[in-house]
Amino acid sequence: MIQQRKIIVKNADIIILSKGKEDFISLTDIARFKDSERSDYILQNWMRNRSTIEFLGLWEKINNPDFKSIEFDGFKNEAGANSFSLTPKRWIASTNAIGMITKVGRYGGGTYAHIDIAFEFASWISSEFKLYLI
Repeated sequence: MIQQRKIIVKNADIIILSKGKEDFISLTDIARFKDSERSDYILQNWMRNRSTIEFLGLWEKINNPDFKSIEFDGFKNEAGANSFSLTPKRWIASTNAIGMITKVGRYGGGTYAHIDIAFEFASWISSEFKLYLI
């Protein structure tokens, strides 16, 4: 069963989903803190970075026995190129990732990530924001 709660970080509402013993924080809400009108672009830009892809892949290798490493290697080789684009949905579908969840819906919809990944994204947005999130 998934439970949902909300916290406030630097005057921004951040949704946290609890799935079993794991918490998943809304990356969409964190991105809205940076740019409320283009949160999806903020997230896609983060996912274009080679260091992001390497971090996500390493997290999945450690935590996910069903992770598709071959597909990950393809993304890692493309990362950073001007034409490279990656969305959370594509990452999840292609690699069988479990560290991110995408939800559709007006309330509570968006992209969520395990707290380890969410803190990494928050660091990319703002070190100060990450510290308040923690």
